[in-house]
Amino acid sequence: MTQRLNAAAQAPDLFKKFAEFGMLLKSRSIEPSILHLVEIRASQMNGCGFCVDMHVKQAKIHGERELRLHHVAIWRESTLFSPRERAALAWTEALTHLAPQGVPDEIYERVRSQLSEQEITDLSFSIMSINAWNRLNVGFRTVPGSADKLFGLDKAQLS
Repeated sequence: MTQRLNAAAQAPDLFKKFAEFGMLLKSRSIEPSILHLVEIRASQMNGCGFCVDMHVKQAKIHGERELRLHHVAIWRESTLFSPRERAALAWTEALTHLAPQGVPDEIYERVRSQLSEQEITDLSFSIMSINAWNRLNVGFRTVPGSADKLFGLDKAQLS
């Protein structure tokens, strides 16, 4: 795969502001372990190889167990995720692939039973962010692993 263009080089000011937005999200109410799962799941759904690669490595660096990383794609069948994590993954899927009728009440109620209103809001902004990054990287065919050294992802020791 050959990268089509480098968005950071073409629009450094926009890229910087969007990266700052992403960093701000990491200081909000949702714990990093859930954010990693959300970023991986949305990226899987959107077919973003660059983001799946990046977020799996970040999760591994931050102590996530490898089997759980493999189970993100099958989270409904897996016994490895807590009710809170399941709610976050369901919300991720609902907001990543918007159904014609919108988000079903059942999914919202499940999320609401596990997360506060502030957490749902913060999680929703995080889902918006990863979906935007996915669209940028899929559109420009960013090569998985191409930024490992820049982001310190070589420390994940996954190859």
